Amino acid sequence: VQLQASGGGLVQTGDSLRVSCAASGRTISNYVMAWFRQAPGKEREFVAVISWTGDLASYADSVKGRFTISRDNTKNTAYLQMNSLKPEDTAIYYCAADLYFRSQPGVGDMDYWGKGTLVTVSS
Repeated sequence: VQLQASGGGLVQTGDSLRVSCAASGRTISNYVMAWFRQAPGKEREFVAVISWTGDLASYADSVKGRFTISRDNTKNTAYLQMNSLKPEDTAIYYCAADLYFRSQPGVGDMDYWGKGTLVTVSS
């Protein structure tokens, strides 16, 4: 499956933004979808994960209550709604896919990766 993230941009502290992950090649209904992010000079970290049908989701503590992951299997697309953005949310956001659900997947757990989209939050 090929993944492409989009929707990043420059926003201000407190703003909202939704990034999307469009899949092609295979239907994403067979895959668990996740979002990771990588800030400048830091390692890539887990943000959120959603199960195949969307009935289960898990978040990193740093985004819990502010971010919401969702998916639309009919559109072969996953989303990450980000509210109350903070400067520390500035990063390249990557979507990833895997066959298995883990509540806190690591980078090495994901089989497929898309190119990221940059989110910059100004103070």
